[in-house]
Formats: sequence, structure tokens, C-alpha cells
Amino acid sequence: MRVVIVTESFPPDVNGVAHCALQTARHLVGRGHTPLVVAPATAAGPAPDTDAPCPVVRVPSLPLPGYPQVRVALPSRRVAAAIAEHRADIVHLASPFVLGVRGMAAAGRLGVPAVAVYQTDLAGYARTYMGAGEAAAWRRIRSVHAAADRTLAPSGAALRDLETRGVPRVRLWPRGVDAERFRPARRDQALRRELAPRGELIVGYVGRLAPEKQVELLSGVCGLDNVRVVVVGDGPSRAGLAGALPGAALLGRRTGDELARLFASLDVFVHTGPFETFCQTVQEAMASGVPVVAPAVGGPLDLVDHGRTGLLVPPRDADAVRDAVRELAADPARRAAYGAAGRAAVEGRTWAAVGDQLVGHYTEVLAAREAVMAA
Repeated sequence: MRVVIVTESFPPDVNGVAHCALQTARHLVGRGHTPLVVAPATAAGPAPDTDAPCPVVRVPSLPLPGYPQVRVALPSRRVAAAIAEHRADIVHLASPFVLGVRGMAAAGRLGVPAVAVYQTDLAGYARTYMGAGEAAAWRRIRSVHAAADRTLAPSGAALRDLETRGVPRVRLWPRGVDAERFRPARRDQALRRELAPRGELIVGYVGRLAPEKQVELLSGVCGLDNVRVVVVGDGPSRAGLAGALPGAALLGRRTGDELARLFASLDVFVHTGPFETFCQTVQEAMASGVPVVAPAVGGPLDLVDHGRTGLLVPPRDADAVRDAVRELAADPARRAAYGAAGRAAVEGRTWAAVGDQLVGHYTEVLAAREAVMAA
């Protein structure tokens, strides 16, 4: 199967869209398919993409105003040319909004079926960054996804949102986790002593540091006795968080095995963002055997079994986050039980398993298109 993955982000970017697109490409190559990735150019210009599992076509891009880590693709004929030259059987649109819209239009003109993967709560981002624009964001989302042969939602909450907003042909497709990299055995006592020299409970957040993530909700946790807050990630909110989270360790961006050691060395993982369509870092914390505190909204509703693998709290509620951490801090046995249950819950959610589910969606879409053509 020849697949063109049109993605709004791709490594070296570090975010959920980029990571999922990379894992998809890897899986397709591993299963004998022939993918091609189309993505925005990086800040340094066309990237060599030497670590990519397949060829990558880079489209000219500009930094998003106020958030230069995010690149927005410029109009380019490369998208349609790439789909045509690759002789694509199917087009995979990863979180389509700018580049994906062009990919959808090109697929339509070329008569190539398209699968659109919903991954980013753009309406929530519009509220956060502009204080308005939610309706316009949903109109754009509905327009591109309605043109796709199938839309794949990462969680039950996302699926319900899409259907409520009038998006047709929506199916569930979750995300995988690398349970070999992220595992309890990575727990590093030397690292723990470095992060918490007085033996404090280590409470961590991992992810982008941006307004929509609302990491400042950890402020109350910073005031708890014998607790050290550790924040891993980078983004436009980093400078402000230094003042908002007194005493917290802001470690910056970490990746690979170093990130896995940090996850496993936590005592509690907290995610604060209320706009997650899935929330991969929650799943990585669970794979690491760490109990989770997360908002009871969006993707975490599918991932966190309240009272068994972690605690769900009302979104945007700093007091609820603080109280949940205090509750777990006082009960080591409960933390251990939640961590073990979380690990057991995600061990079967490999990228290979969810990748095969994706190929199944492709196959169904192709069969349906062929049936229409034959009718």
C-alpha cells in the first residue's frame, strides 16, 4: 500500500502530532508498505531527515506568531505533486488544519481516498489564545473532516465532540505507547536524589509549556510539605512558570531514554491541560508504573481509571490538583497499587497493535471506495 502522510508537524518537532506521524510511518515501513511524509520545513530550513523511516517532503513554512516552536506551512504545489508522484493509494491527514487542508484538496482532485486523523483541540486553542474563534475553528474542522472518507478520533470524548459538531464517518483510533522504553525498571535512585535531595515526594509534569496546558495549576502542589515539583518540557510559558511555581525544577526538553528515566523516577504524574484529545504523556506515565492525576475531560477519561490507576479531578481547578496529590502523597501503598494497575492497563497498547488497526481502517476505506467505483 502506498501512503502519503500529510502532517502539520514531524520530528525534530516534539509533540503528539509529530510523534504519532513518526510512529505511523515506522509501522507502515515495518509491515511492508510504502509511506511518504509531507511536513512543514523546520526553522533551519529543509531538514535532512536522516532518522526518518521514509522519504520526507518539506513544504516552506513560517513560525506561528507568539509561538515560534510551531511552524505553519505556506501555500505550495509540493503537496499535490508529492501525492501524484508517489502514486498514493491513500492519503493520511495528521491533525489537518493548514497543510492538511491542502492535502485534502489535492487528494480530492486526484481521486485518492483520504483518512483524516483528528488530534488537536483547535477550538480550545482558539479560546485560549484569542478568547474567541471557537465557532470558526469548528467550521474549519468540520469542513476538512467532512471531505475525508473517514475521520479517526483518538478517544471517546473526541469522537463524541466530532459527531456532535456534525462530522460524519467518525471511528475510534487510539494511540500506542512504547512500553519497553517507558517501564518501571527505569526508576533511577541517583536521579531521584538529584531532584529531591531531602527525600521529597517527586511530582512531575511532562509536556509542552504553553498557555493551553495550564501548568500553573501546579502552584498549589508547590506549597505542599515534603513535595518537589519537576517540570519537563519547553515552550512559550517557560519563563512565566519560573515565578508561578516556586521551588519547582524546570528541566527543559528531554527525550529518549533520559525522558523514560525521568518518568519512572516520579512518584506522581500530573497533567493539567483541559484540551487533550488523547494525552500521550498520561499513557507514558502509566507505562512507567506511575500513578496519574489528570483532568476529568477529553482523552484522560479513556486513559485514567479513577480510583484504580489514578485520580481524575475537575479541569482548571488548582485546589483539586493539590488535594489529589496530597491524598496520594499520604498513601504509598495506594500509589504503588495505582502504578502497577496503570502499567498492566497499557502493556498491550503497543504501536504495532494500533498501527495494525490503522492499516485496517485504510483497507476498509479502500474497499468502500472501490465498491462505489464499481457500482
